[in-house]
Amino acid sequence: MTGRRRSSPRPFAHAPAVASTVACTAVIASLLSGCGSLPGASGDSREKDPVTVMTWAPEGTKATNMPGMPAMAQAYARWVNSQGGIRGHHLRVLTCNERNDSVSAAQCAQRAVDQGAVAVVGSYSQFGRSFMSPLEVKGVPFIGGYGASDEEFESPLSYPVNGGQASLLAGNGRQLARDCSRVALVRPDTIQGDQMPSLLNSGLESGSRHPAKDIKAPEDGTDYSTEVNRALDGVGADPLVYGTSEAGGKAAGSCVTASLGDHTDAFFDSFRRLQEDSPKVRVASVLGSVGQSLVNRTGGRSGPLEGADITGWYPAAGDSRWEPMRKVIKDFAFNDNRIDPADQGTQTTWIAYTVLRSLIEELDDEGVEDITPHALQATLDRGDRAVDTGGLTPKLRWREDDMLAVQDFPRIVNGTVTYQVVRDGELVAAQHGFVNVTKTLERRHTDS
Repeated sequence: MTGRRRSSPRPFAHAPAVASTVACTAVIASLLSGCGSLPGASGDSREKDPVTVMTWAPEGTKATNMPGMPAMAQAYARWVNSQGGIRGHHLRVLTCNERNDSVSAAQCAQRAVDQGAVAVVGSYSQFGRSFMSPLEVKGVPFIGGYGASDEEFESPLSYPVNGGQASLLAGNGRQLARDCSRVALVRPDTIQGDQMPSLLNSGLESGSRHPAKDIKAPEDGTDYSTEVNRALDGVGADPLVYGTSEAGGKAAGSCVTASLGDHTDAFFDSFRRLQEDSPKVRVASVLGSVGQSLVNRTGGRSGPLEGADITGWYPAAGDSRWEPMRKVIKDFAFNDNRIDPADQGTQTTWIAYTVLRSLIEELDDEGVEDITPHALQATLDRGDRAVDTGGLTPKLRWREDDMLAVQDFPRIVNGTVTYQVVRDGELVAAQHGFVNVTKTLERRHTDS
């Protein structure tokens, strides 16, 4: 299916103000919501065929859950539809519970195909092998996935907006290399977890540090006391002398970083119970495993995460560049408590839909009214325009020349991260701007 170019003039182009007023009045009646626009919004006076997409994520499971991603997608659709859609195309968002299960992931993908989705946008799944095949058969692009599966960085139908787990772990290693002479990594005992040590070590090695001690842990554990003790022992901290005070002692230069998804809070709960009064063992993690809500739950400035080094993909949640997203959540999420604007899943979905909007606008500028999977894929591959995400990422393109030379992750086009720190109970930027970890990833050795 190929997008058709149409040369006919746009109807009603002489009266956009009247059409916008009518659209706004209709939306107020149906949504009881205002029609104010935000920077980057793109209404159109003509109503064209709707664009159907899908967003999936696991909800209500015993492992990692990302309910804010489909909820953010729905709020985004309400926003753009309140202004007449994207260049006249109303957005129809299908959602699916991926359930952290390979069978469910495949079923979500098949449902997207069966119900005519032109793309899967801003979604989370660890089971890329299961969900990519149904999409590839029908040529449906996967735009802006969370980056939780290898296939998102291998399939020619995948267009990632971040560097996935690879960039986070490599960046975390570089961040820790500045202050840590000994590091232990606590990670899930899964196939995805098995990749983490070499990624973290690539960052540590760039700072001339030794590889981290690899501490495997159950992905769905509730008590991580054993792993805490193994981690402390691995970094040379006496497991009988614990502490959270700011300065050195026996634990000087010792750091523990944990990446266990939703169960990272259980690890740090065990860590806090075992650490009370003595020398500091510095802690760290990556956003997605740790966020502001976890910092709050574990005691804020008096909790074990105070002073923690945290690596993320995007600017800190309090950055003004997130204001358009926060306004959409405020005005169109209808107090949906699944959406946390500080969550990287929510943020990734916002960025992914920003990419989708840019693609539809580009096709409209070219006179293409039929938004098909092939039209989107061709526009993405051609890369005539870089996608501006409002400074939340570097400008994005997915041409062959834009792919980074990263072993095992050939589809990465954005090799940047941000360094953040928990200070006075708040996650804030540790330094300004993005940190490019591309060279670190390119030097990674999978046998390290």
